[in-house]
Formats: sequence, C-alpha cells, structure tokens
Amino acid sequence: MSTNIDALLVPFQRFGVHLGLERINRLLSALGNPHHQVKIIHVTGTNGKGSVCAYLSSILTEAGYKVGRYISPHLIDWTERICINETPITTESLAEILKTIQSVISADEESPTQFEVITAAAWYYFAQNKVDLAIMEVGLGGRLDATNVLENPLVSVITSISREHWQNLGPTIANIATEKAGILKLNCPAVIGQLPTEAKSVVEEKSQALNCPTIWVKPAILTQEQTAKYQLENLIEIEYPLPLLGQVQLMNSAIAMTTLGILRQNGWSISDTAISQGMEKTRWLGRLQWVQWKNKRLLVDGAHNPAAAVVLRQYVNTLNQSIHWVMGMLSTKDHEDIFRAILRPHDRLSLVPVPDHSTANPDSLAILAKTVCPNLSQVQTFNELFNALDTAIGENTEPEPTIVLCGSLYLVGYFLKYLSKS
Repeated sequence: MSTNIDALLVPFQRFGVHLGLERINRLLSALGNPHHQVKIIHVTGTNGKGSVCAYLSSILTEAGYKVGRYISPHLIDWTERICINETPITTESLAEILKTIQSVISADEESPTQFEVITAAAWYYFAQNKVDLAIMEVGLGGRLDATNVLENPLVSVITSISREHWQNLGPTIANIATEKAGILKLNCPAVIGQLPTEAKSVVEEKSQALNCPTIWVKPAILTQEQTAKYQLENLIEIEYPLPLLGQVQLMNSAIAMTTLGILRQNGWSISDTAISQGMEKTRWLGRLQWVQWKNKRLLVDGAHNPAAAVVLRQYVNTLNQSIHWVMGMLSTKDHEDIFRAILRPHDRLSLVPVPDHSTANPDSLAILAKTVCPNLSQVQTFNELFNALDTAIGENTEPEPTIVLCGSLYLVGYFLKYLSKS
C-alpha cells in the first residue's frame, strides 16, 4: 500500500526543498487551520531531535495523554512520520487525508512542496483526532520550515547546532543558528542543548529579544550502565533508564527531562513512574541499533553528518573490536569531515551507493577515504549494498570485526525496509 502514498505525493516531489511559510499557511487555511487546534512542543537541532521527540512521545503517552508525533525523514514507510501514542497513521487514513489536501489546492497558485503536504497532513490528523499535544520535529532549519506556523508552542527545543544543510541555511554556524532560532516565540519557554560559542550567542540574543524563559541544559550523569540521573533546581530531579545507546543520550535525555519539567510546572500531570516507564519503552530506529543479519550482529546508524559520525565513533570505541564500515553517503554531505570523524588506522571500509537518492560516487569516496586515513586495512567499492554486506560477513579475518552500516539515513532505511520484509 505504500506505493499508493508514493503515487499521491509524487506530483509534489519536483518542488524539492523550497523554504517559506506562505504556501503552508495558505494550505492550512484551506483545510480550516487545523494547526490552531493543536498544542505543540517544537523541536529543532542538527542532531538529537529525533531521540528527544522519541523520549517525549513515549513518556507523555505513558502519562496518559493523547500524543501526536511528527518526524522526518521516514526510514521504511511514510506512515512512520505521523503517529499518535506511538502508533503510526494507517496507510488508508494517510491516503484519505492526502486526497483531501489535493482537493483544496488551487491550480492558480504555487504548488506546495512534498514536505509541506505531508506536514499539513500531520496537522490535519492531529486536529481530527483531538490530541492533547503533538511533538513536532522541524524538517530543515526552523524559521522557514513548514512546522513553524504556531505563535505559542508549549516549549521550543533546540537540541544542537553544527554545520549541516548549509546549502539551504547559509554557510556559517551563525547562519544556521539564526534559522534554528526562528522557532523561538515571544514569551514562550525555550530549552537549549550545548551549542558552539558562535551559535550560542545568536540563540541567546534571539531568546532575550523575545523574552523567552530559557534553560541551557547540561548533560545528565551516568549512575550505572544505561541508567542516568538528572537534576535541575526547582524543576526536576529523577533517575531513569537510558534505552538508547551512546554517550550523547545523556544530553538528549536531559533535554527531554527539562522539557517535561516545564510541562509539569505548567500543570501537566507527568509522574516519575511515567517518566521511568516511558524512557524504558523508547525506541528509535536506525540510530545505534543492533540487528541480526544472516546470523551475524550488525550495528546500523545514520551518522549522516560529522557531529553524528563523532557520536558513532565514540560508541564503537567502547566495543574494543576492529571495525568494518559499510558506508554510503549522499552527494550533498561533508564527506571529508565524516571520514575524519569515523575512520581510524586498520579499519576496513566498503563503500556503496545510496539507492534512489543523489548518491556520492563510491569510487570517489574511496580515493578520499585513503587520503584522509592512509592506514586503512582495506578499502573496497560495491555497486550495491547487499553484495557489500555479504562480502563483509563472508571474510575470514581474525579477530572478527564488528560490521557497521552507516553514512545515510536513507541507506539505513533501505536496509531496514528489506529486513522487515525478509
């Protein structure tokens, strides 16, 4: 049935990334302004926003609320993007809403983009189902993103800022920070993760200009393996399980805890038990996720920008094993800095194309990888992913390496989709 959704969205695909709020506001107006009926927590950031959204959605569901969650991109199916209480919208419901949206688009006006259409579908679905609140993840940037159509979010969250999507958001960290700070709203509380100095000054200035009560978050403390403690004076003090892997989750979980503390302050009923159980149940596909593939354990992770690559490298260092990377990247990514973050002498590297997207050429990546890290044990290129995985699994090397699939969320999604069908 997913091809049905693809078919409904194809007419809008040619408009690609085209930032601006005029088209989405016009579309939402034609749909009866469903976004005016939805309270939201608005989340942006270069990395970490997906984990934060996953924590918040799981915990608030556990607390007994009807919780919408909107994310992008999806890994396997369009329906992943729009959930209520962790349950994706059905293909039938999404198709029905998309047909409704198509029916209100005027042929005389500039067509909305694909992202604007699916975002409008999320607003419509959440309003239709009378959610108590929705966690809305920004698609790109913030200021001109299609999710940025409300003036009074419950909380605005900026998880992190590093140099990604500079083609759309501007060449410097300050440019990117300006775009992400665009989700901050007059007098509305803001929760901000650790930012580079250049970004912090931009966000600070914006939050002060808008009189946002702002909390700058510090990471939680690891109390034992996969358990953390977080304390913020007069707001929240709690110990909780950490189901998602990687040291970065100390920061991501602290951001979620701070956000929940603000909700509590404002009358939302969220018990410590709901927090603990909601954390325990949190799942987030394709991010430091172990899977079984042909009787082997395989680690998959997007690691699609340098900051995410640093997080992945930190995690694999804790495994104390040799690493065989199976990587594909989009042509628009910062290949050199990703390689610098991830590759170490004696690693093995297999490079593949990212199917159905603007992929970087594996042969060109191989040349770059050897320049960045000349002492790799092996560099190979393949014309498709599964041939590379089978070759990596079939190699008799001692000690046996950990195989890690990474470099693109689209590549990880392609693999997980195949895995779900097999």
